[in-house]
Amino acid sequence: MDPLALLAEEKIREAMERGEFDNLPGAGKPLSLEDDSMVPRELRVAYRILKNAGYLPPELELRKEIITLKRLLAAIEEGDGRRNKLRELEAKLLRLNLARKRPLHIEDFPEYRDPVIRKLTG
Repeated sequence: MDPLALLAEEKIREAMERGEFDNLPGAGKPLSLEDDSMVPRELRVAYRILKNAGYLPPELELRKEIITLKRLLAAIEEGDGRRNKLRELEAKLLRLNLARKRPLHIEDFPEYRDPVIRKLTG
């Protein structure tokens, strides 16, 4: 084993024996891990660094905007404002799907599933 890793393990063990880890914030609680399963494995570290620096990758920023628009649409009544926001949402969904470089699956957009199936089945 690497001598540096052995030294680190020894220092951690000594600190544990002294009780230095006993009263840390969140001790005994589950870790709050973020789901990054949608991010390609080779980009996860870079995305995490950007996030910790206060930046979001374009795709994640777009997802955030889509979520905000969906919530806004749920609160807006019928009218021109709603139609405009719906067009904006559709454009952002299209951009997201083009950026993903993978096939569009109807399961990704449950709000469109039934209308699409009705249209295709006549």
